[in-house]
Amino acid sequence: MTASTSDFPDFAAFAAYLDSLGLFHMDLGPGRMHAALAGLRLESLPHLAVQVVGTNGKGSTAALLAGLLAAHGLPTGLYLSPHFVSVRERILLGGKMIAGQDWTRAASAIQAAVAGLGQAGRLTYFELLTAMAVWLFADLGAEAAVYEAGLGGAGDATTALPRDLTLFTPMGLDHASVIGPTLADIAADKAGALPAGGRAVTGPQPPEAAAVLRREALARGTRLYDAAELAAYDPSSRQATLLFPKRLDVPDVKLKLAGPHQAQNAALALAGFTLCAEAMGIVPDPEAVRRALAETFLPGRLHLLRLPGMAPALLLDSAHNLPALTALEAALKALLVSPTALVFTCLGDKDFEAMAPVVGRLTAGPIYVPELPGVSRARPAAEVAARLGKRAVAVAGPREALAAVEKLDGTVLVCGSMYLLAALFADRQN
Repeated sequence: MTASTSDFPDFAAFAAYLDSLGLFHMDLGPGRMHAALAGLRLESLPHLAVQVVGTNGKGSTAALLAGLLAAHGLPTGLYLSPHFVSVRERILLGGKMIAGQDWTRAASAIQAAVAGLGQAGRLTYFELLTAMAVWLFADLGAEAAVYEAGLGGAGDATTALPRDLTLFTPMGLDHASVIGPTLADIAADKAGALPAGGRAVTGPQPPEAAAVLRREALARGTRLYDAAELAAYDPSSRQATLLFPKRLDVPDVKLKLAGPHQAQNAALALAGFTLCAEAMGIVPDPEAVRRALAETFLPGRLHLLRLPGMAPALLLDSAHNLPALTALEAALKALLVSPTALVFTCLGDKDFEAMAPVVGRLTAGPIYVPELPGVSRARPAAEVAARLGKRAVAVAGPREALAAVEKLDGTVLVCGSMYLLAALFADRQN
């Protein structure tokens, strides 16, 4: 494909335009995406498309599935959000970032496709990136692509795409002010991503969410599988098992992604892979499965770093809501990690009152709460520190938080917001 306009002469010009759209601006609904896809002549996709929807574990599950497909020889795209240092982290092909000049070609092509639609057709930040991912994967010859949903399901930009399969990671209370307020409301919104007449797979869900998914699947004519019908991963024996179309046991599989919750994400990715393999005529290869699960990694998921000038190790985790913090607490116990201190903050739309008791249990040591300059949705550090009690101290920013812990022993945990992790990555150029 060739872009028919040069609206963006270089990546810097595109990045400036993207920033002008507002990272946190939301206007949910499929209309603009459908119009953009029509303008790009991508109402049907030249690659297998899998969407991953849920509250937590979406990124890990998407990356694991993309790794499984790539390990079997398919050029595979992966669309993730958010990013840490560069927006180019969001659109990967074969596990690697795509060149900046290809990004500008994609952005220019999309701007040309929606130019006649006026202000009503102007894509949001997330919609533009989603359309760019689709265009780039088509242009660069991907045979499969995995798309992580942004927020919810019914109105998310990824739901406007033609999809061969949708995976549902565990649902919980998050973004309740947008798609809630109850878990049933959140599940109903995410169930809006069920492909009518298509196929979907769900991991374990709270009973209330599971009931909503099954009811909506029946109404839409969607074949909804439980992941356990199709695959399993046992972390104690380190065995992956594919159950469809016939049983395949893959022993000695160690996940690179740490934490007991990743076993559940791996099982869901394996379940999705069984259906993708059937659709693509792939014979699952035990060594390819083993390699994909052992090599797939995402930053910010129980991510251990040792930085120059820092006495303690830093353990970074993207846990940013109650279900994720609960999983993190369980992971620390399973891994026998007792953090010496904690660096924590969260965004203003989170249920901090429910999160605070779990946060307090993550360390017996001090808690440093930085401001997040430039993040408009961040909760004020003083407010967070006051709720967490006497062990919590508000500091001016992430750099000051690192300075406060740099001479401590042991391991310092950093969690609460992916934007906090992003600030640390950017500051240390790590």
